Amino acid sequence: MRYCLALDLKDDPALIAEYERQHVQIRPEIDASIRTSGINDMQIFRVGNRLFMIIETDENFSFDTKAAMDAANPAVQEWETFVSTFQQPLPFARPGEKWVLMKQIFAL
Repeated sequence: MRYCLALDLKDDPALIAEYERQHVQIRPEIDASIRTSGINDMQIFRVGNRLFMIIETDENFSFDTKAAMDAANPAVQEWETFVSTFQQPLPFARPGEKWVLMKQIFAL
C-alpha cells in the first residue's frame, strides 16, 4: 500500500535547515523501527515549510500497530520529542495529530 501524509515545519529557515540536516542520515534505531513496522520505503519532500511524506508498506502494515510500537519504544519517543521542536500541526489537524493522511484525488 502507498500512503501520503503532510505536516508543516515552523516557518524558520534555520530550523528548516536543521530539520533537513537531521534527516540526511537518521539514527539506526529509528530506521529499524520504521522498517520493522512494515514500512518498506519512506520519502519526505519539502516545499516552503510544508512536508509531504510517501510511505510504501507491506500488506500487514497498520497505523494503529505502528503507533503502539512507537509508544513502547524509548528511542522513537526521544526522536519524536526532538523533531516536534521543528514541527507545527497543519491548520486543520485534529488535536495532537502531527502527520495528516492525505486523500488521493487522482491517479493516471
